[in-house]
Amino acid sequence: MKKKTLFLIFLLLFFLITLSFVVWDLSGRESTFTPSNSQEHSQGTNNADISDNPVNKETTKTQAKQNKGVNTNQKNDFLSVAEFTENNIGSTILGRPTDKSIALNIIASKGMEAYVEYGTAPAIYSQKTSIFASVDGDPIVVDIENLEPDTEYYYRVSYRKWGGEFIAGKVYSFHTARESGSTFIFAVQGDSHPERIGIMYNPELYKITMNNVLLDHPDFYFTIGDDFSIDNLIQKDTLNQELVDRIYLNQRNYLGIIGSSVPLFLVNGNHEQAAMYLLDGTLNNAAVLAAKSRIKNYALPTPDDFYSGDMEEVEFVGFLRDYYAFEWGDALFVVIDPYWHSDVSVDNIPGNDHIDTKRDMWNITLGDEQYQWFKKTLEESDATYKFVFTHHVLGTGRGGIENAKLYEWGGYGRNGLWEFDEKRPNWELPIHQLMVENNVTIFFQGHDHLFAYQKLDGIIYQTLPNPADDTYNAFNKDAYKTGDTLPNSGYMRITVSPERVNVEYVRSFLPGDGTNGEIAYNYEVLS
Repeated sequence: MKKKTLFLIFLLLFFLITLSFVVWDLSGRESTFTPSNSQEHSQGTNNADISDNPVNKETTKTQAKQNKGVNTNQKNDFLSVAEFTENNIGSTILGRPTDKSIALNIIASKGMEAYVEYGTAPAIYSQKTSIFASVDGDPIVVDIENLEPDTEYYYRVSYRKWGGEFIAGKVYSFHTARESGSTFIFAVQGDSHPERIGIMYNPELYKITMNNVLLDHPDFYFTIGDDFSIDNLIQKDTLNQELVDRIYLNQRNYLGIIGSSVPLFLVNGNHEQAAMYLLDGTLNNAAVLAAKSRIKNYALPTPDDFYSGDMEEVEFVGFLRDYYAFEWGDALFVVIDPYWHSDVSVDNIPGNDHIDTKRDMWNITLGDEQYQWFKKTLEESDATYKFVFTHHVLGTGRGGIENAKLYEWGGYGRNGLWEFDEKRPNWELPIHQLMVENNVTIFFQGHDHLFAYQKLDGIIYQTLPNPADDTYNAFNKDAYKTGDTLPNSGYMRITVSPERVNVEYVRSFLPGDGTNGEIAYNYEVLS
């Protein structure tokens, strides 16, 4: 009997010791939460401040490594959904700002609840949202409404998971739509291509670029496409929603550095494969999976009182959010997209590196509905400046103004003959001429992986540099017959005032490679 009692006591002690180690381990994980100023927390919240921005965890590593070499055999820095979510609960990406509202896309775990406090001064929160919950672990999208126009707001997200106490996050800020006569900054990057690690992508350099952008505190930030390539998944026949989500979540490790204070606008690229030609009426085709992940992880505009755009709804997706327009201060911003409106592959087909150079390029199109919307948007805007964004002039090929005379963009066919009237009978003018007639200021494109400045008929064609290319190359430079070209990497900072637009190419360098943050190119456009 004594032996049995001693054995039971031994088992109980073993269980208690084991349990204490588990609790200690769990509490060690929570220790990544750092205390914040107690006066920043309202009653009923836990005095803890989650470090929800990747820059807080990674900047020291970036500075310590000081290397430009990257192991091309690593798993491409694509975290699993579980890994990303566990380490980034509560991280926020802002999107679709208007004069009276903004949306917050918040990383969540299953059962997580959150609310947002906000006001017009730091640590003074006059309002808060109701509590939102994520039933299945998808990101929570919180729309803050009834805001004042042209106003700086400060906010923080408080959340809890698994029945715990609410944890208050860091304080961030954003600005509602500027009124006419205001001066503001926006910024834009070229293709990031995270799948091309060691070739034209270095994750440490990408973080440096994002930190450079953060210092500018622009009102918003555009990515120009080829940021979420799913080509490899299609080619290897491993396509599913979880793996596509992983690619879209991966970008939040970098775009999240700015995204809590700088709303993001995404432009569709060819490697996203969010394209009409892939639709087959099923839920699990590449275009649908890409579109769903894009919408789930980033708050993008849909047509309303502030934004105009694509009214078409696609089965299994809803609104595509692929083309849209809005005004901010004295400027009109317009995003257009050929990929969702061409029933053929615009550029590459995954698994087939050969692009048929003899194909009929007139099959690549914005489509009648998008063209008429684009025309109406340009014609009806009285904005002093007009900016147009798309991944590339024709959605494929290389060069800028070299392509501006061709097909629906310029009206001429491959043979040098005018074919526009026959090929586009319902269109009044080719796209380039339409932009000329409506005084477009700058046309922004990516795709070619270099900086290039060109001008045609009064319109600046600005090709955007990659933000994370540690080879510092000027890819496809030979395609640009005129204008000025410069190598990667960096981003474009644009300051808009009533009198002028100032455009700067801000360089990004790994430590020891160059002067990070230097202005490599600058020009002005007067009103």
